[in-house]
Amino acid sequence: MTTALNSQFGIKGQLVFNVDASGLIVAEIDNALGRASLCLQGAHLMSWQPKSQAVPVVWLSRDTKPAVGKSIRGGAPVCWPWFGAHASEAGFPGHGFARTVPWRVIESGSEPDGATRLTLRLVPSDKTRAQWLHECNVDLTVIVGETLRMEMTTENTGATNFVIGEALHTYFQISDIGAIRVTGLEGTEYWDKVGGSNLRRQDGAITFNSEVDRVYINTGSECVIHDDKLARRIHIAKSGSQSTVVWTPWVEKANKMGDMGQPDGWREMVCVESVNAIENVVTVAAGTRHTMIVEYRAESV
Repeated sequence: MTTALNSQFGIKGQLVFNVDASGLIVAEIDNALGRASLCLQGAHLMSWQPKSQAVPVVWLSRDTKPAVGKSIRGGAPVCWPWFGAHASEAGFPGHGFARTVPWRVIESGSEPDGATRLTLRLVPSDKTRAQWLHECNVDLTVIVGETLRMEMTTENTGATNFVIGEALHTYFQISDIGAIRVTGLEGTEYWDKVGGSNLRRQDGAITFNSEVDRVYINTGSECVIHDDKLARRIHIAKSGSQSTVVWTPWVEKANKMGDMGQPDGWREMVCVESVNAIENVVTVAAGTRHTMIVEYRAESV
C-alpha cells in the first residue's frame, strides 16, 4: 500500500508514507520550513513543528495508543458530521465518525514557498452510511510550512440540503496550562459545559485554574495563545467557522481518560478548536459546498 502511495503522491525530500507500529499509514512531511505527521485514518494531523520553533506547536500525547478504528489523543482530530453527542442517536460516536474511519489521498504537491500540500478524502462505507444518509464528498487539505493551513470542504453531491456540525479539535503544545492566557474572545457569549450548560459572556482574556469546556458562539475572531514561559504566541485565524471551543480537562477528568500523558501531560496542552456547532451548525444546500479554513502561526516574543 505505501509503495503505491509513495509512487503516486510521495515528494522526494518532503513527503513519504510509512506504516507505523499499529499498522496505520502515516504521511511524514519534512521540508525546509517545517515538519508534520498525518495519519490516513481520520485524516488526523498528529504533529506540526515549524523549523523556527524549538518546541512543537501541535501537541500529541506520549500515552496515545493509535489503533485501527480508535481515535488518537492529541493532534488535530476531525469532528464531522456532528460535534459533541449526536442529536438523537445515543449509540453514535461523539464528534462523529470521520476521525476513526479511512481517508484516501487524492492529491499532493509543493507550494511556491516550499510548503508541502496534501489532500485526503473521506472513504464512505456501510458503517458510515448507516450513520449518515446524505451524498457528499468531504476533503481535508493540509499545507505544512512555516505556518499550518487546514481546509475542510463538505460538498453536497445529493439532491437535498443537509446540516453539519464540524470541528478541527486541535491540541496545542504549551509550557503549563496555569501560565498561559487566550485572547480574541473578549465580550463573546459562550455555552459553559462544565457543571451544566449555561450561557455566559467572556470577560477579559481566558485563564485557567480548573476544568474549562466552553463553546464560544457567533465568532470568527482570531485567537492567540500567549505563552510567556515558552516566549511565544500561537495565532489561530479562521474562516467558515462561527464557533470556537476552548478546553482543558484538568486533573480529575484527565486521570479518567488514561491517555493524556500521565501524570501531568494534560498541563502541557490546551485545545482551541475551530468549530461550527449549536446555533452555528451549517446548512449545505444541494449542489453547493462549505469550506472551513484554519491557519496556525507561531510567533517568538
